[in-house]
Amino acid sequence: MSDSGVVAARRVPVTSTHIFVVLAWLGILFRAPLVDWVGRTPELQTATTIFVGVFVQALPFLVLGVVMSGAIAAFVSPAVLRRVLPRNETAAVGVAGLAGMALPGCECGVVPVSKRLIDQGAPSGAAFAFLLSAPAVNPVVLVATAVAFPGEPGMVGARFAGSLATALIMGWLWTRLGRPEWLRPKGGAHDHCGTDGRRRVVFAEAARHDFLQAAAFLVIGAAAAAALHVLVPPQWYRHLAGQMLVSIVVLALLAVVLALCSEADAFVASSMSSLPLLPRLVFLVVGPAVDVKLFAMQAGTFGRRFALRFAPLTFAVATVCGAVAGYLFLGGAR
Repeated sequence: MSDSGVVAARRVPVTSTHIFVVLAWLGILFRAPLVDWVGRTPELQTATTIFVGVFVQALPFLVLGVVMSGAIAAFVSPAVLRRVLPRNETAAVGVAGLAGMALPGCECGVVPVSKRLIDQGAPSGAAFAFLLSAPAVNPVVLVATAVAFPGEPGMVGARFAGSLATALIMGWLWTRLGRPEWLRPKGGAHDHCGTDGRRRVVFAEAARHDFLQAAAFLVIGAAAAAALHVLVPPQWYRHLAGQMLVSIVVLALLAVVLALCSEADAFVASSMSSLPLLPRLVFLVVGPAVDVKLFAMQAGTFGRRFALRFAPLTFAVATVCGAVAGYLFLGGAR
């Protein structure tokens, strides 16, 4: 082998897929000692049960969500949505917000789609309404919420109303207050759709990327849910439950930090059974709208000036919309 071949072989990148496979094999190889170690500690047994319960419940919806997201990335051009948007920007925001119901996508996948919409001439306010609505009001997320909160149909309606209101309000605010200079200059518009072979490649790559990224955050979320049950004293939950405003703010901030996928966050929220429904609803409304990974993606896609203005305002609007929707649909402080 030539020197150039050796250098090329040494430069094979280590991807998230490689890390996932290695961790899976390590889990299989060391299964017996891990099971024995967990079995000796009651707290670890409880944490493991909660972790597995959250992960297993959420995984089917996560898979369904990334498959649909990959299909949309491969077969649905942003130009299709752009053509159906009204010329009036205020009306276009409403249509784009509602389009999120029909064109679901994970939070990360919707960011570049929104950028392509703007590059193709769509109003920026409408693109941002779609950016916020698609991960939050699509059927996969709503069904997952219904499964995670059986016997609480108000949670589904409240999540839909709070998330859609957040998307529409932010779209209209950007229409009124946004400035073109806050956005990074337009790049060349490109389209994922193409030949059948190209579409299959895009579908496979988009689904793989979304699944590995979302599954990683699901693991973090499930681990956080388990840790909250085991490490946080019960009296803390009782005290937080009695302070509704404080609990709303705490869970809104927790949603930003955990950065969960919207197809899985309902199962993490449902595990926080010691807290009232209202702050858990705010957790579900804020998470798909603004979190640490979304801020980074928005800064990289639209520019830092945009992200520094858009993210804090989105957090405030989502928190208020979630709280108002909770009072309307859940009967106040439940």
